[in-house]
Amino acid sequence: MTKVALITGASSGFGLLTSVTLARRGWRVLATMRDLNRRGKLEESARVAGVLDRIEFLSLDVTNAEQIAELAATIAARPDPLDAVVNNAGFAMAGFAEDITDAELRQQFETNFFGVAAVTRAFLPQLRRQGAGHVVIISSITGRMGFPGVGSYVASKFALEGWAESLRLEMKPLGIQVVLVEPGSFETDIWSRNAILSAQTQDANSPNAARIARLLSSRESGKLKANPQVVADGIAAILDDPRPRLRYVFGWDAHLGLALKRLLPSRLLEWLLIKVSGIGA
Repeated sequence: MTKVALITGASSGFGLLTSVTLARRGWRVLATMRDLNRRGKLEESARVAGVLDRIEFLSLDVTNAEQIAELAATIAARPDPLDAVVNNAGFAMAGFAEDITDAELRQQFETNFFGVAAVTRAFLPQLRRQGAGHVVIISSITGRMGFPGVGSYVASKFALEGWAESLRLEMKPLGIQVVLVEPGSFETDIWSRNAILSAQTQDANSPNAARIARLLSSRESGKLKANPQVVADGIAAILDDPRPRLRYVFGWDAHLGLALKRLLPSRLLEWLLIKVSGIGA
């Protein structure tokens, strides 16, 4: 029987690559995105890979509770079981904490945390009835350690990590596997098209305007970003594993960061992160 996976944020990045990768492995993919007008890149990639017939394009805004409920009911009514939910939709809010407004912080959490929780909860009843299934949550290395200038994004990922870890304990006895994927820096558009710079940080009068400019410059020029296909292949392998681990780290910088956090004194690690980020005085 063909396995079925639902993927959020499938129009670009890890979501797009995972959709094509799973389709090439014989999965049927329910590729969801907020704006179906942005399906072109995925559609073309699937056509080139010869798997367009295995991908269904569906509209889903993960911050729209009514739309989530309608989609969950539609899929639950289908005869085929849903084998996996891959929560990929998200964006990055850049800006120093003192410049981020309450509205901007809530906007970050609405998508990155509450959106993931809402989508997952909507499909858990179907997975529970089946007594099986995988829930994969795309987190980040920033869900394990803080970085300057992206505190809102980091906070949303930290919250996601704790929620997912607890959810795993609740769901595992029911046969449902919950997994966190923690990528480092990869060549996706999370820090370009899917990034928002806080309004106050863009203000030339902000005391942090020059620092955020140096931070963004160092992010673009100082890192060798890896091929994101590694993460898509990793997700596919996780979905094939009946007993996956809780966390999977991808990227040399993510592994290095965690190693440094474990081995270095906190004062030295803080100095290093400030130095590398370029935000020092």
